[in-house]
Amino acid sequence: MKVLNFGSLNIDYVYNVEHFVKKGETISSNMLNIFSGGKGLNQSIALKKAGLNVYHAGAIGTDGLFLKQILDDIGIDTSFLYTLQDVRTGNAIIQNDISGDNCIILYGGANKAITKDMIDNVLKNFTDNDYLLLQNEISEIPYIVEKAHNIGMKIILNPSPINENIFKINLDYIDYFILNEIEAKALVGNFDDKNTLCKKLNEKFKNASVVLTLGEDGSMYIGKEGIIKQNAYKVNVVDTTAAGDTFTGYYLASILENLPIKTALDIASKASAIAVSKKGASPSIPNREDIENF
Repeated sequence: MKVLNFGSLNIDYVYNVEHFVKKGETISSNMLNIFSGGKGLNQSIALKKAGLNVYHAGAIGTDGLFLKQILDDIGIDTSFLYTLQDVRTGNAIIQNDISGDNCIILYGGANKAITKDMIDNVLKNFTDNDYLLLQNEISEIPYIVEKAHNIGMKIILNPSPINENIFKINLDYIDYFILNEIEAKALVGNFDDKNTLCKKLNEKFKNASVVLTLGEDGSMYIGKEGIIKQNAYKVNVVDTTAAGDTFTGYYLASILENLPIKTALDIASKASAIAVSKKGASPSIPNREDIENF
């Protein structure tokens, strides 16, 4: 079994601000930090730190070679990572306010230069015994899903950031969804009652396993085993940037280790709690021993 994450890699420019900038407003940042990021890169790191062997496919510009080095240094296979000469690496402008919340502007860059030929060259190396993890920060996602489904790969989708491109995907081909409340409502309807939201998710994706993350309200599994709830762990929130990516990586790794769903949710919740207590995206993702000692 191989795990392929076909996902984004970003350079994150993180500005610490008193409050998020408003229309027409100019504010000063009291600090700028530059981190590695991108939902794809973050989730690959979380998967690897959770104990899985991970292949990362995607694209960077020459300005992002340090991102490849980060993946290489922790043992992620980057054989399927393209370095493009004519486009910059994707990047993110992130505002972190004094309460630890963030807002983000993405520039796709190389992440949006993924071609069908690249995808064909990557996926020919995988079989129906393998798993594919996707987010929504690269181009040609519908084509990747179609090709992977034809191969017989198990497909996990984290539909973030949610936009109209998600609805171009054949969502019936998805085996696992990991999504937050905003993304869930975009897919099935704006239901404020969480029980109704879960019911609609189960009805729409009856052949898939769904995990709904709810921030400080914890998380919920919806699938063949029914509904399983998990409380969030309370910590001092410093930076929420990689919380969802950390949760996704650790939950998926736990499921692929054949751990019970309740245990997987608990491990993922501990991991994301540790992540939000530290600054940065990928640098905040904990190791397995950090979770065991939490």
